[in-house]
Amino acid sequence: MRTKTLLTQALFAKQGEAFASVELPHTWNALDGQDGGSDYWRGVGVYEIDLPNPTEGKKQYIELKGANHVATVYCNGRELGTHKGGFSTFRYELTPAMKAEGNKVTVSVTNAKSDVYPQNADFTFYGGLYRDVNFVEVNKAHFDLLKHGTDGVFVTPHATGKTRVDLFPVNACGCDVVVKLKDAEGNVVAEGKEAATCHTVVKLTVKAPHLWNSMEDPYCYSCEASIVNGEEVLDTVEITYGYRGFHVDPERGFFLNGKSYPLHGVSRHQDRLNKGWAISKADHEQDAALIKEVGANTIRLAHYQHDQYFYDICDREGFVLWAEIPFISEFLTSKDAYDNTISQMTELVAQNYNHPSIFFWGISNEITITGESEALYRNLTDLHALCKKLDPSRLTTMAEVSMVPMDSEHVYITDVLSYNHYFGWYVGEVEDNAEWFDTFHKLNPDRALGVSEYGSENVLMWHSAEPENHDYTEEYASYYHHEMLKTFATRPYLWSTHVWNMFDFAADARNEGGVQGRNNKGLVTYDRETKKDAFFIYKAYWTTEPMVHVAGRRFADRAPEERNVTVYTNCPKVTLFVNGTEVETKEAVDHAVVFENVPLNDGANEVTAKTCCGAVDTITLNGVAEHNYAYDLPEGNEGANWFDDPAAVAARKAKKLNYPKGYYSIKDKVGVLASNPQTAAILQEMMAAVMGGAQEGMVSMSSMGEEMQQFMNMMTLSNLLKMMGGDKVSADAKYELNEKLNKIAKE
Repeated sequence: MRTKTLLTQALFAKQGEAFASVELPHTWNALDGQDGGSDYWRGVGVYEIDLPNPTEGKKQYIELKGANHVATVYCNGRELGTHKGGFSTFRYELTPAMKAEGNKVTVSVTNAKSDVYPQNADFTFYGGLYRDVNFVEVNKAHFDLLKHGTDGVFVTPHATGKTRVDLFPVNACGCDVVVKLKDAEGNVVAEGKEAATCHTVVKLTVKAPHLWNSMEDPYCYSCEASIVNGEEVLDTVEITYGYRGFHVDPERGFFLNGKSYPLHGVSRHQDRLNKGWAISKADHEQDAALIKEVGANTIRLAHYQHDQYFYDICDREGFVLWAEIPFISEFLTSKDAYDNTISQMTELVAQNYNHPSIFFWGISNEITITGESEALYRNLTDLHALCKKLDPSRLTTMAEVSMVPMDSEHVYITDVLSYNHYFGWYVGEVEDNAEWFDTFHKLNPDRALGVSEYGSENVLMWHSAEPENHDYTEEYASYYHHEMLKTFATRPYLWSTHVWNMFDFAADARNEGGVQGRNNKGLVTYDRETKKDAFFIYKAYWTTEPMVHVAGRRFADRAPEERNVTVYTNCPKVTLFVNGTEVETKEAVDHAVVFENVPLNDGANEVTAKTCCGAVDTITLNGVAEHNYAYDLPEGNEGANWFDDPAAVAARKAKKLNYPKGYYSIKDKVGVLASNPQTAAILQEMMAAVMGGAQEGMVSMSSMGEEMQQFMNMMTLSNLLKMMGGDKVSADAKYELNEKLNKIAKE
């Protein structure tokens, strides 16, 4: 029988440095990959791992479940092979290189840039052996451990109960393959036996199968496959699988087991504060528990293959998954890069074929961000065709960048598709989403459309009673997400929606919102310690157990004009109390209640919301005389505590940006400003200054493609300035620009 030994200790050294003892899993970027500066170390790291002594008569393998990006493996100095791809399981046979004792595996792994995807992306590419490493022993006759990193057993179930099992034994001449299908209680419900060949097929039928029904009833079966020689069992593999049927309707969305089942959920990255990608099973479990708590029923596992343990959790919990490869952002035209997309997709499909939770194979994310081309189109169509060949039972999808035209040929490659849209954050207003969705649906009535990313940066330090786009406040993010949920609620044709992101994650190149090295769009903080207010909006929409949440607990100091209190709930009515005294009872509208001008005493006040369903939540708000400027993000998106300086506070108050009604301001969209000769001249002058001269500025603007120009036109000038970077436009220059625009009346 097979045995598997987890290897947890290694010697590690960066290239040119001395070896030191480390625990596996391990990444060398746990700290420098999250601190900003776009300077985390990317290079070659070497691991030396002692192996158990081999068992006589057995074959030995090394199994690595994640080594990023490229890993070359040696045993006792003999090179076994090189694996390209940082997210899938791979194995090499050790047997020919093994000695009776004193065996060592050496792994040279690099996260430096090469022809392996991902090339560039908005997340840190952690290096190392960041997932489990196992020493595996099997009998000579065993299921193929070298078949794309799988166990060599593939179960294809049909909702009717018909079941096909494809098995790949090796060295099994004269043996039989025995397959037993078991229900969740361990009862054998079907079994069969066939003579072992290099590709053995066993067909069975389970009568009236209990269907895997997502979060409501994620019922799983198991397939026990064995190689036997007479009465002797030589190898056994047990596979979890499930029976279910599904389809996607372009007008009515996702259907599971014949019933409408709207998919609403989140995207997930796999990293953690101070750990990077080297996370534990307990970390995976906590992530799943938080996603379940918010009420999601689907997860987009971005932007790469995730740990098998997390897929196992999703099988058990009932999440509907979108699994994808890291074909993201930057396209390479080389044959090696093309081959890498094929190999990574092959491994993703093969290694995850048996998971009932996986419904969609994602072939790319925002890959047209550097432009469309015939070579890219062919690469994508080949990936789609590969998925359909390897697994015709599931659907393909892709995440399009927002600028991809609605009639682009890329829109029609996969079975279903989704767009990454950030109207209301990077461009335009949150209300623009509805118009875009409806326009696309009208133009492409036969295409199933989803939303693969949408989100707003949300830093817990910043707060405002009058939130606005790109102020990084918790209040703007709450407004944004609430508006998105209202939009989705009236558009059943959207086959899925996935929030970007469930958790804050590391992106070492980022420096915005006063935080370095972080994408702050999560509903939960990077350390998983704090659920942001937006988390509870989703919980109010997506869960049925009575809940209530009083928003704004981190916006504790409230001046007289800042004393509205927002409450999120899935109950019909909420009563608000201040210091034990009832203030008002109101009905919830779209799962929210706003209590206006709540009476607060000077100092601390206990504010409690009670629902008619029995749910209760309490926060403390402080009545103060004037706005606390510590809640304002400093100009330039920098996190320095400038507000500790009274002179700086006074200067900011004196130079408050104004947006007078009927006049232009930096809150107007670039396209609107460009259409008026007077404001267009101011815009051109500003661009020239920022870009380093009028001619250079105009060349830069005019050289943009039509889609990018349209994208820019939808941005407010304020957002454009922020995206250009605080170091290019000072607070004084921004103020003067706004003052110029304020003098021009709108017609």
